[in-house]
Amino acid sequence: MKILNIIKTLTLIDLLKGLKVTLKNFFKPKITVQYPEVKTPISNRFRGKLALMKYENGEERCIACKLCSAVCPANAISIDSEESEDGTRRTTRFDIDAFKCVYCGFCEEACPVDAIVETDIFEYHMTENHQRLQTKEMLLQLGDDYREKIVRKKEKDHHYK
Repeated sequence: MKILNIIKTLTLIDLLKGLKVTLKNFFKPKITVQYPEVKTPISNRFRGKLALMKYENGEERCIACKLCSAVCPANAISIDSEESEDGTRRTTRFDIDAFKCVYCGFCEEACPVDAIVETDIFEYHMTENHQRLQTKEMLLQLGDDYREKIVRKKEKDHHYK
């Protein structure tokens, strides 16, 4: 056994095996995407940045049931609520900590009124620590800005739900 190891070491058999793999792939065409200029296709089921949706009449959908907060495995969602004049419960604070969020989609699945949705936005960054908290106003604005795109995505995804 030791003699075989010595022979392999002296003849560099393992190195030659590695070079064989390298040479075999060296002449194959390379597949490189020039990312910022060329985008790769995104699945309909991709889960990206979260947004809050409104009804067509402009009223926010969230009824402050706190199911999304309860089901979140990372405890990234914080909700405060109060009862309004008409007897309905609405959120006064809806924060998502982007550093904690694992984009699992549980919050979207748990929401009974489809208030919270995951968009296909993945190109965003934060330069300051305080930007990690996505507030209710930010999430509602994102839902308004990308409403048509979100609705189209949900229509394509309805077969899976």
